[in-house]
Amino acid sequence: MQSTHLALVMLGSLLGVTACNAKANPALAAVPAPAVDAPRASAAGQQTAVLSGGCFWGVQAVFQHVRGVITATSGYSGGKAKTAEYELVSSGDTGHAESVQVVYDPSQITYGELLRVFFSVAHDPTQLNRQGPDEGTQYRSSIFYANDEQKRIAQAYIAQLDQAKVFSSAIVTQVVPLEGFYPAEAYHQNYAALHPNQPYIVFNDAPKVAHLRQLFPDIYVGK
Repeated sequence: MQSTHLALVMLGSLLGVTACNAKANPALAAVPAPAVDAPRASAAGQQTAVLSGGCFWGVQAVFQHVRGVITATSGYSGGKAKTAEYELVSSGDTGHAESVQVVYDPSQITYGELLRVFFSVAHDPTQLNRQGPDEGTQYRSSIFYANDEQKRIAQAYIAQLDQAKVFSSAIVTQVVPLEGFYPAEAYHQNYAALHPNQPYIVFNDAPKVAHLRQLFPDIYVGK
């Protein structure tokens, strides 16, 4: 059952179509590649990245179309297991952020390349505790690092982009340790793919996937 929050979000998308649809880079150009990155692995494997950047429907949809991504799962990070429920997280008081767990093959795509997609098309990293029409700390921009290498790459990349003034405002993305990831309820999984005609998806999330295809044709995977 969809909550009142979902109804309000849909109304907000209809009244302010450009909000969540506002791409990170207004000129529709990919941000520069990270100067600091992990080396491409020589053999297939699995590694995990956890990212939050607004409503998890759109972030999940973007990474489901990235070559080398094995799975992208909507969920919650930043709070306790006992509060990892949508109705509670929507209050903004649990410490959780709507997040996406990206399991990827490091022989096909690097952690830094995933972050490049994250900053280029998945969300606007200059919006504090909101993303377009969605407001609250549960919609904050965060990178939840699992190890020191991820932390180093993320911090260096943010510094690089800020120094180059890629965005008109400073990046507010938090780089914080991953203490847990809790998958969201079943009805949130693959939401954009299953509801392509819903107004919120049409106006806010489908353009992100279209931008991915336009800016990163070499790693875009159609499904």
